[in-house]
Amino acid sequence: MGRLQAKRTIITGAGSGIGRATSKAFAREGASILCVDKTDAVHETVEMIIAAGGHAIGMTADVGVEAEVIGYVDRAIAEFGGLDIIYANAGISGGMVPFFDQTVDYWNEILRVNLIGPFLAIKHVAPHLIKQGKGSIICTASVAGIRANAGGSPYSASKAGVISLVQTSSNAFYGTGVRVNAVCPGLIETGMTKPIFDNARARGNEDKIGQLNPMGRYGEPEEIANMVLFLASDEASYVNGQAFPVDGGLTSTLPFVKPRTS
Repeated sequence: MGRLQAKRTIITGAGSGIGRATSKAFAREGASILCVDKTDAVHETVEMIIAAGGHAIGMTADVGVEAEVIGYVDRAIAEFGGLDIIYANAGISGGMVPFFDQTVDYWNEILRVNLIGPFLAIKHVAPHLIKQGKGSIICTASVAGIRANAGGSPYSASKAGVISLVQTSSNAFYGTGVRVNAVCPGLIETGMTKPIFDNARARGNEDKIGQLNPMGRYGEPEEIANMVLFLASDEASYVNGQAFPVDGGLTSTLPFVKPRTS
């Protein structure tokens, strides 16, 4: 029996990176998964899961459009007969645009995907979970929502909003048995962070990537997936309204220059 045996789940942003790694982890633990992404890469994730003996279906959707969120929730319920877990992971970075070059449209798009997207996921999934008296909702926030200098201003604001959304919605569901939590990744090698890694490698500075945390390295998508898996499982039955950094210890300290060892 897997930790998510017979659990019916949705994972957004499942086409790559953390979403793909989490989809594969959920499937290994027995979950049935609706993998959602804006790109067709989501179907590659589904193929990987099926090839490994798991159960998944895929669909494309824009997580910041309410009608499309309703669509993926309805699809999951129609396919699985109900729902137990959602991981609202999809997001965009927006790049590093200088502060005074940022526009309202630029902010609106990042907030639409990164903050409105999780809100819509919670809004349309929670009633189903409340009706059955239990369920787990997990959102992807970021260390950028906790401290400065981990992302651009709108990205950081959107992720701080996700942390607040998790806190407020968990209290809005008081007494229902529905849990809402967030994971706050540090520097993880994904499609979103690819430019950072590519630039460092081009300069010959790959060994410095992630040097500002006490682990002295960057993280892998699977390391985030492990935390999400815990939060989704019954092992986290008394964990609610929290945002967990998975960042090698970055947010435990003020950033510093790596000390010389010789």
